[in-house]
Amino acid sequence: MADPYARNMFGDFNPYFAKRPVTGRLVVVLDGVFNGRGLQLIKPSSRALLAGEIHELIITDEDAKPGSQVDRIAYLGFFEVEKGGVIVVGDPVKVGGKVVGRIAGYDETHMPNHLNIVLTGERVSGRERGVALEVGLVIG
Repeated sequence: MADPYARNMFGDFNPYFAKRPVTGRLVVVLDGVFNGRGLQLIKPSSRALLAGEIHELIITDEDAKPGSQVDRIAYLGFFEVEKGGVIVVGDPVKVGGKVVGRIAGYDETHMPNHLNIVLTGERVSGRERGVALEVGLVIG
């Protein structure tokens, strides 16, 4: 069966009519702002996150989208999923109640250990933002 994302079956259509938010808590606060990272975003616009999984949040100020390469990044942190669900490109990501960016895509460099979830937003690290361990996170 052919991959619907590779075939561009959906185009700009978003089939996710209604979905619950994914929630979690930061388990690592990261520091670092880099150029030339070379993240390769996969084509699918959605990912299912299960409770108990740990994933990384990375922010870029580039016009990133599924299938693109991302070079300018800031590391935000790792979070543990408390309430699983499906996340989709364009979903807002709130850390400590504040929107830090929107999902641009996903890089699988470190899979199956963790997924890099790439956000578009202000390229500022977790340390520079002053976020704390165990702060709540909501996607969607």
